[in-house]
Amino acid sequence: MSQPDRNRRLLVQGIGAGLALPALGVAPAIIASPNARPRVMDGVQSGDVSGSRAIVWSRCDRPARLVVEWDTRSSFANPRRIQSPVTTDALDFTAKVDLRGLPADQAVFYRARFEDARDGSLSEPWFGHLRSAPRRDRDIRFVWGGDTCGQGYGINPDIGGMRIYEAMRRRQPDFFLHSGDVIYADGPIPEQVTAEDGRIWRNLVTEAKSKVAETLDEYRGNYRYNLMDENLRRFNAEVPQIWQWDDHEVTNNWSPSKVLDDRYRVKDIDVLVRRARQAYLEYAPMRLTPRDALGRVYRKIAYGLQLDVFVLDMRSYRGPNTANLQAEPSAETAFLGQQQLDWLKRELRSSQATWKVIAADMPIGLHVPDGPRWEAIANGNDGPALGRELEIADLLAFIQRAQVRNTVWLTADVHYCAAHHYHPSRAAFQRFDPFWEFVAGPLNAGSFGPNALDATFGPEVVFQKAPLTPNSSPFAGFQFFGEVEIESRGALTVSLRDIDGNAVFTQTLEPQLA
Repeated sequence: MSQPDRNRRLLVQGIGAGLALPALGVAPAIIASPNARPRVMDGVQSGDVSGSRAIVWSRCDRPARLVVEWDTRSSFANPRRIQSPVTTDALDFTAKVDLRGLPADQAVFYRARFEDARDGSLSEPWFGHLRSAPRRDRDIRFVWGGDTCGQGYGINPDIGGMRIYEAMRRRQPDFFLHSGDVIYADGPIPEQVTAEDGRIWRNLVTEAKSKVAETLDEYRGNYRYNLMDENLRRFNAEVPQIWQWDDHEVTNNWSPSKVLDDRYRVKDIDVLVRRARQAYLEYAPMRLTPRDALGRVYRKIAYGLQLDVFVLDMRSYRGPNTANLQAEPSAETAFLGQQQLDWLKRELRSSQATWKVIAADMPIGLHVPDGPRWEAIANGNDGPALGRELEIADLLAFIQRAQVRNTVWLTADVHYCAAHHYHPSRAAFQRFDPFWEFVAGPLNAGSFGPNALDATFGPEVVFQKAPLTPNSSPFAGFQFFGEVEIESRGALTVSLRDIDGNAVFTQTLEPQLA
């Protein structure tokens, strides 16, 4: 990142900390008492930066329009303005605007305000920053990870809150890929947790996080809880995001066969999924797919000539969690589902980007059990592809057949970090080209692992770092995020980094020519 961009980001941080607005030439449009004006409740977020577009998100305290002005200069000398429709309590007063016509590869500054739907009064502005997608080759850096506020480990003021988000912000990434478990709707946050060695972990607490989420407002309250963290709000204002979801946005290990435990009064998993999906789509800074009734999560984010990110949804279309040993494909073995699988094949085949990052919310070869059943793809059988492995075998064989080069899989979910190399010479199923899968997380949750590997697709553990004690607290230091750097000449380097941003593993990959 250039020095001017660093300086601009510092200015944005200063604005967020209370820099006097007249210094930027900003004057209030309507004079009103502070209590009468609308309020920005949870800061700002941006997301799905692709082509000449970006989403900006915020939340108000009343019916209002989100008004966003953006410029390529922090002085806002020539701002462009866009506003949302009126948001209401039906959307929890969340609002999004889709910025269009952004110049390529530019620092973009934006200020967001809410205009009261009744009297036109304006909130104080919140400021944010993003960098638009490149059109030509340049160095790219992004970070990824998953698993936020899990196992009762929430926002701990004693250690400065969710510090890993500050560590990621300091890396000055172009964007952040959240690989799922954005919230733990099934994980209440108590006032304190006794961690390893008897240490006490203290949490900020809220009513919505005092029980498992069942109502729509309880699901919403999980997102509002995370946004109480100052590190996260600062991160959101500076780093565009790409969200996907996994199980804890609804409840642990959910699938059509989920049996809800005694903590739940609502026993219909489909009811919980509908409520959880609505809250997720309200709070995610993502662009909704037109004419899609379900609220589609899978999508492609094109980021210039060097990178396409294929964001998968391994939840919405799966069959039930089973023993996962079926010999033939069926509705029971679905994981991505046929429609998503066909979409992914088409998009991979047509991609002209040097690197194709497949953003998966679950790993391919790791054992992830759900009691006597299986939660992920692997089934503990090292032989030929069976169950959900059939779908992955079909996809990997297609990638080889279509000569799709330079695919890299990124994931989270298992609460430790790892680097896996898959090779047909070690595999029972061999019709695929070698590839890498990198695992990062948790971001602020209990740490586990390492998990056993299933040999069907020939994975090898090149690196892993996990705690000796299951469900170790963030005190123990096993919190990880991943970072990807793509050089303009084409090489891709993956680093796995700890809670302070220190690299614990690095791997550089050279692109294969078509």
